[in-house]
Amino acid sequence: MSPLYARHKRTTLAIATAVAAGALLTTGLTANASAATKQPLAGAPTLLSNSARAALIHEAQADVTETAQQIGLGAKEKLIVKDVIKDVDGTVHTRYERTYAGLPVLGGDVVVHTSKAGRTEGVTKATKATIKVASLKPQLTAAKAEKTALSAARTLGSTKSAADGARKVIWAGSGTPVLAYETVVGGFQDDGTPNKLHVITDAATGKKLFEYQGIENATGTGKTLYSGTVSLTTTLSGSTYSLTDASRGGHKTYNLKHTTSSGTGTLFTNTTNTWGTGAASSSTTDVTAAADAAYGAQETWDFYKDTFGRSGIKNDGVGAYSRVHYGSSYVNAFWDDDCFCMTYGDGSSNTHPLTSLDVAGHEMSHGVTANTAGLNYSGESGGLNEATSDIFGTGVEFYAGNSSDVGDYLIGEKIDINGDGTPLRYMDQPSKDGGSANYWSSSVKNLDVHYSSGVANHFFYLLSEGSGSKTINGVSYNSPTYNSSTITGIGRAKALQIWYKALTTYFTSTTNYSGARAGTLSAAAALYGSSSTEYATVKAAWTAVNVAS
Repeated sequence: MSPLYARHKRTTLAIATAVAAGALLTTGLTANASAATKQPLAGAPTLLSNSARAALIHEAQADVTETAQQIGLGAKEKLIVKDVIKDVDGTVHTRYERTYAGLPVLGGDVVVHTSKAGRTEGVTKATKATIKVASLKPQLTAAKAEKTALSAARTLGSTKSAADGARKVIWAGSGTPVLAYETVVGGFQDDGTPNKLHVITDAATGKKLFEYQGIENATGTGKTLYSGTVSLTTTLSGSTYSLTDASRGGHKTYNLKHTTSSGTGTLFTNTTNTWGTGAASSSTTDVTAAADAAYGAQETWDFYKDTFGRSGIKNDGVGAYSRVHYGSSYVNAFWDDDCFCMTYGDGSSNTHPLTSLDVAGHEMSHGVTANTAGLNYSGESGGLNEATSDIFGTGVEFYAGNSSDVGDYLIGEKIDINGDGTPLRYMDQPSKDGGSANYWSSSVKNLDVHYSSGVANHFFYLLSEGSGSKTINGVSYNSPTYNSSTITGIGRAKALQIWYKALTTYFTSTTNYSGARAGTLSAAAALYGSSSTEYATVKAAWTAVNVAS
């Protein structure tokens, strides 16, 4: 789980890394704004039909043995296709997971870049280390690995923890690859958020090598509380409407009625097609929070479809589902890639639901990250994971063009989680929140991921809008630079394209800030050319946040 911000600073919110379903009569209605039609860029992804994508994946999987040999993998290593992206110019980017002697290699993911003619043009690897271990026989029992994992969970404040078993893996996420166990610990975190802590333990020494949360938290948005009166797409069956969006992969919105159930809850239905009152209520029958959640889901779907040609979180045309009224006075929201669902608490006194637009976009973007680069939720890669959700959550807010919640570079400004009207995070000057880093330093990797994300958030703001003082949509910003340079932004639209292409074709699970610089430069070169203003500005913006090559 990835909280929206760090617990030791404030209350907890989470936003993180990794589908639910007919359509009878569909009613209602379009998003507030749609993206302008643009000429596709040569390096931009093309929108593949489900059948075309499946065919590319099948073709790539049929050739995995040859591909493994071409990129220099050993005889015990095999590739498994995870996803395929095809650019407008015919370039294909195939993302693979790797096994060694039949064991999953964590941190062994690779992306192979192939020209239209079928020639391999490059390989991006999560690790450059040779995958080889002396023995596949563990010196540690699985039971002892589970014990280590439970201890790690308790150290983090987890309650009612239970290990779901330990599986043998090869850990290649850092240093020399080793035989290890991966244990998933369930139960609940200290604030009531579900727990899915993944703990990697050395199978020879028993040393804990890595840990990350598989649940990702967030804050959270008929007649909505945060976005005013909006259009929602619903489904009519007989004389009953439901919050089912058949036009966006069958997304559904459910009511958990203040329980912490792991099930779906009860689907929201109504005899009329009006949802919510525009005001919050502590009642378990409150529909306003559901209206906000459904609106956030549809705007996020449309943002990805219209901006990047991505059809749903997994790019397979299948919608996730949302659950509101989770727990009692639960000040959090989270994405869970296992259930492929979004869950929102009702906040303080059950009257401050975490369903605002940028929170919805942030949380569901954790699902996109989980199903593309799979950035590890720890250290610098964890900061990049969180920043990716902030970046795309901000993109959703601007895309929606909602007059009640205008686009800005503030994160969680509507939910007032601090109780004083301030947002959770500031992209123009991250340190204004009291904990985030404006610039990279060697200590950034030791920060909570919500604070180490500041470096990438600051980079994105500078790339989009530039440095110095300015006012955008009525909000004043003043963005500094590490080297006192002056940056002229290339615009948010191009900055989003660069970040998305880097995430989906150049980032891997272990990408750090130096790797993010390299990946976004590769993306800018593919989209706009290595001699372009866009490429030069990407380089300058990273230097301005102290990330060198």
